[in-house]
Amino acid sequence: MHSAVFLIEFGAIILGLGLLGRVAGRLKFSPIPLYLLAGLAFGTGGLLPLGASEEFVAIGAEIGVILLLLMLGLEYTASDLVSNLKTQYPAGLVDFTLNALPGAAAALLLGWGPVAAVVLAGVTWISSSGVIAKVMGDLGRIGNRETPVILSILVLEDLAMAVYLPIITALLAGVSLAAGSLTLAIALGVAGAVLFVAVRYGRLISRFVSSDDPEKLLLVVLGLTLLVAGIAQQLQVSAAVGAFLVGIALSGEVAEGTHTLLSPLRDLFAAVFFVFFGLHTDPASIPPVLLPALALALVTAATKIATGYWAAKRAGIGVKGRWRAGGTLVARGEFSIVIAGLAVTAGIEPALGPLATAYVLILVVVGPLTARYTQPIAAWIGDRRPAGRTADPEPLPAEPLPEPVSREH
Repeated sequence: MHSAVFLIEFGAIILGLGLLGRVAGRLKFSPIPLYLLAGLAFGTGGLLPLGASEEFVAIGAEIGVILLLLMLGLEYTASDLVSNLKTQYPAGLVDFTLNALPGAAAALLLGWGPVAAVVLAGVTWISSSGVIAKVMGDLGRIGNRETPVILSILVLEDLAMAVYLPIITALLAGVSLAAGSLTLAIALGVAGAVLFVAVRYGRLISRFVSSDDPEKLLLVVLGLTLLVAGIAQQLQVSAAVGAFLVGIALSGEVAEGTHTLLSPLRDLFAAVFFVFFGLHTDPASIPPVLLPALALALVTAATKIATGYWAAKRAGIGVKGRWRAGGTLVARGEFSIVIAGLAVTAGIEPALGPLATAYVLILVVVGPLTARYTQPIAAWIGDRRPAGRTADPEPLPAEPLPEPVSREH
């Protein structure tokens, strides 16, 4: 009887997610807010709380995070990452300063303490690579001159996660400064070692994993990823970071084949993850934090636009491209929920989960709108300037742009 109820519940969840995905596709926006709303409806305090399938959904959510980070790692080669670090690190520093500090300040103003401040800083800092990649594809901007700048910022954010997640894990676990420093040292050492091995021996690793049989390739890559993620988590480095590093180590045809095979699984378990986060957020807890979430969303939407504008200007992109770059970076999504989910699981601040949910819901809807309309609005404001004032001329490129990196999801 219990198994029958489980199958009914889980089947209804998957069917519902599929239908919600169709609705989002028709409306041409990210399905993430619909998945979060579904979790709110069927979780604690929702319309119809689940029972039998909740434990399986929790495991599926963990796999979802692992697959999200694995697939991101597959999009980059180690040489791409090293090149981006060398040429675009100032943009990454500006991105961190303008977008992480508002989150930290908000947590401190709300009286949540330093650990929650570090967590909320990450929530407001990291843009949604999945939403942004989809928006750029929908708007036909993959070949635009500002696109490499956008992708470079996203790559730097992904790299920063390899350092940030171990720090958060140590802080949430309440370990000592020495233990936390050891955890971070291990994470940095592992990340550096993997990048070195990937640069020098990436072809050998890919050849070892490679198989002409899709079934064998799927089993080897998925098994290796889960194994490394589990070992990383055991070392308190973060399972997500372990999965990201596995993705970086694979390249060429193996990465392409793995991306094709695992994309459906990634989409399935990522959707389950967003539902799981919603399941553990009481809808009644959102209204009290709605105004702070809205204020934080407005501030950090503006700071992301400023980040993209500055980075594109530094790369020699014209004014129109600068505004498009800024507007495209506004969306937050999967990483913000991952970070907030770690804090919710640790139980550091009850209101943090609801605020993060409301914050992501706002910006995952607003993000595609800012990507589309920031530049036209800026042009309209420019046209209303007093006579005699003209817009800045389109400058020549100040430096060669990095090659675009595929981040399709």
